[in-house]
Amino acid sequence: MAKPVSVTFLGGLGEIGRNCAAIEVDGKIMLLDCGLMFPDADMLGIDLVLPDLSWLKARAKDIVGCVVTHGHEDHHGALAYALRDLSFPIIGSALTLGFASNRIDEAGLMDRTELIVVRDGERRKFGPFDLEFIPVTHSVPHGFATAFHTPQGTILHTGDWKLDLTPVDGRLTDLAVMGAIAQNEGVRLLLSDSTNADQHGHSRSEKSVGKVLTDLMAANAGRRVVTACFASHVHRVQQIADAAIAQGRVVATLGLSMKKNVRLAKEMGLLKIPDDKLLDIEDVKDLEPGKVCVISTGSQGEPMSALALMASAESRWLTLDEHDTVILSSHPIPGNEMNVSKVIDGLVRLGVRVVHSGIEDVHATGHAKQEELKTLLSIVRPEWFVPVHGEYRHLVAHAELARVMGVADSNVLICEDGDKVTLSDKGLARTGRVPASYVYVDGIVGDVGHGVIRDRKVLAEEGVVVVIATVDHDTGEMVTGPEVITRGWIYAAEAEDLLDEMRGVIAQQLLSALGKGDSDVESLQRIVRKAAGKFVSDRTKRRPMIVPVVMSL
Repeated sequence: MAKPVSVTFLGGLGEIGRNCAAIEVDGKIMLLDCGLMFPDADMLGIDLVLPDLSWLKARAKDIVGCVVTHGHEDHHGALAYALRDLSFPIIGSALTLGFASNRIDEAGLMDRTELIVVRDGERRKFGPFDLEFIPVTHSVPHGFATAFHTPQGTILHTGDWKLDLTPVDGRLTDLAVMGAIAQNEGVRLLLSDSTNADQHGHSRSEKSVGKVLTDLMAANAGRRVVTACFASHVHRVQQIADAAIAQGRVVATLGLSMKKNVRLAKEMGLLKIPDDKLLDIEDVKDLEPGKVCVISTGSQGEPMSALALMASAESRWLTLDEHDTVILSSHPIPGNEMNVSKVIDGLVRLGVRVVHSGIEDVHATGHAKQEELKTLLSIVRPEWFVPVHGEYRHLVAHAELARVMGVADSNVLICEDGDKVTLSDKGLARTGRVPASYVYVDGIVGDVGHGVIRDRKVLAEEGVVVVIATVDHDTGEMVTGPEVITRGWIYAAEAEDLLDEMRGVIAQQLLSALGKGDSDVESLQRIVRKAAGKFVSDRTKRRPMIVPVVMSL
């Protein structure tokens, strides 16, 4: 009887981002990614969202390492926070580790980890884990699918992937290796990327974007061109540079992450831009506009990004006008649509000609669509299937594809963050739950919870009313107040009559309580909150935050 193997999902199931899972063999844990998520619009003031690692912290000594499948922050961005409390090696391709180590180094935590480089097709053991690293094509170079060869058979995790038959670097998704595993030992459990599981057809080749970019550069001859894309999208940067240089332009990067990533990719030989064609942003100001192409960060409309600053005319490097063209070579991540629209609107107000994916085919997804997912399922033929990486609707769509492709209905499990499943001789079964709530980062980690977010929403939507009063504990009299201070409920200067009436109502309730001998501060604060809340609701039909402050002499 073989030992059971479990998979615990800590993030990435039911959302885009926070990808993190823990695979357990013989009492030891191997993390599979440890990513962050960017906040939704209703997460007021929040910078980042992380997985809840409290379950892992309780088992810190059992963690053997973390496999990072590729170089996107939704798969490695939380490592800089995890390593504050945990210490383990990080395993991945050289480029992936280069991107991941940027944040870790900035946090001063490189001494808490070891970076272990693995290569295409390599098979290595880490403690009880026998891992095989299989090349896949994605929108960042050198991504991996990972085969976990376990006592319960092979668990195959695809990572983020697509079938691109003409990738920019020629590195194909290695279906042959996956097929060989399926043919020889079989795939007991498949965990597969679901991001585009509800999209019909095939994804476009990344190379197809290059032709569009070349045509756009030619169509905008004589104009300065600013392009925006993900800083990690090395192949897109390469195609932008190739298109620009072919039209006689020089290239300059704008944005710290873009500058860092371009330098790293050039050093590794993954990005080929002649040194005399890659200039510093400071050196292109005085060049003819038609001789310049700027590659910038900010394609997702991030508020303080280089592109957002240009759109608001606050960039220290470039001032855009009607002689400029901006190409957004990306597609908004779900939740970022509003920010991207604001940036586009700001650019158009400046007179800029804006090109985006709704106008031209300037972006190709890095995730497999339905026909590619079905192709993989037909090759791998898994016994059990769990869709991962996607919003809940994506997981459900992917589960249906698996059933269509012959996976037994009883062998398809739709899981969510916090679910633990165990693979045993009897099959795959849910075996528990672990904490998997959002951990919010606002400046520093750990100081913001759901209660704080809820309070911020109330303050943003309804405002706040502060009531201050002082009572004499011995005589039972009200010494000063009640004073009413409000922000975001009504404009006090124009509502003195309403505020006077409110003071009178609260004073009456306070004096009544004091007359009955009730001088306990907490009790009086409850009376003030109730009286103020009822008055506000009755008179204005609003529900601002009520903050009672009762002081006792």
